[in-house]
Amino acid sequence: METEAILERRRLRRRASFWRVTAIVIFVVAVLVAVSRFTGDTLNIESLEGRGQVAEIKIDGFIGTRPAALDVIDRAKEAGAVKAIVLHINSGGGAASGGEALYRAIRQASEKKPVVAVIDGLGASAAYMAAIGADRVVARETAITGSIGVIFQYAHFEELLKKVGAQYEEVKSAPLKGEPSIFSPPAPGAEAMVKSVVDDTFDWFVNLVAERRGMPQPTARRLADGSIFTGRQALGNGLIDAVGDEEEARAWLASARGVPRDLPAHEWKKDQPVVSLFTSGAAAAFARLVGLDPVASQILPERLAVDGLLSVWQGSPIGQSDR
Repeated sequence: METEAILERRRLRRRASFWRVTAIVIFVVAVLVAVSRFTGDTLNIESLEGRGQVAEIKIDGFIGTRPAALDVIDRAKEAGAVKAIVLHINSGGGAASGGEALYRAIRQASEKKPVVAVIDGLGASAAYMAAIGADRVVARETAITGSIGVIFQYAHFEELLKKVGAQYEEVKSAPLKGEPSIFSPPAPGAEAMVKSVVDDTFDWFVNLVAERRGMPQPTARRLADGSIFTGRQALGNGLIDAVGDEEEARAWLASARGVPRDLPAHEWKKDQPVVSLFTSGAAAAFARLVGLDPVASQILPERLAVDGLLSVWQGSPIGQSDR
């Protein structure tokens, strides 16, 4: 009897352990799902049709070759609950190909629903390229925009190599392969090759400005000398449609596109899968849930990246760092 009692107790303990583990697993899954919803791009509002909503999407920091906002714009474009899109831009630009990708995504979105770009503080170079894809461009009076142009920068350190006693050799299939190199002066024809790439991209950019802003080519080219403009100056030059902020954007949507002013606005963000609980975005959301947001904001870093041919304004940061 005593042996049977011991065995029974062991079975009960194993059964209790099983259910404890099961309960923990269920709890963890529930937390992951909850955090995923909070860190997703729409807080699960895609399913809330009702009267609809206005999607707010941020384009900030340096624009890489594959901007995170691309997927967000595409989802907002396809969501039936979204009646309009307001883009909040605060970027000095970045990769020209990234600006082009955003421009095309915005143009596609505007075929389905109205899109307004609001330049909150900085919308220059590739960021301005993206902004003009919208149906209407608004900028704050003191915002910085413009800097229409393209830049390709490189350095070469052959003299430094000589001083440290290092030698560099290479074997390549053609004289312009791998040019310009940081280890030697540009080969004959290398600078002309790079200049042709810059000029071709610049011509495309200028044509885009002329087309989207409805201005003559000479005017667009005159404004495309790399100059930056305040929102007030940009309005005078025809680079934007109005000075103002989100209120101006919503007023235009109501008067020109019939989007009610009282529709709720929801910020849409890049999707994060359930397993992203331990990424900075999900961790920040979880910190908010447990009341640790002030601490999280101090320890969770931002990560920015730039690559590709650049269309970027490299002036000093305005208000907050955008570099």
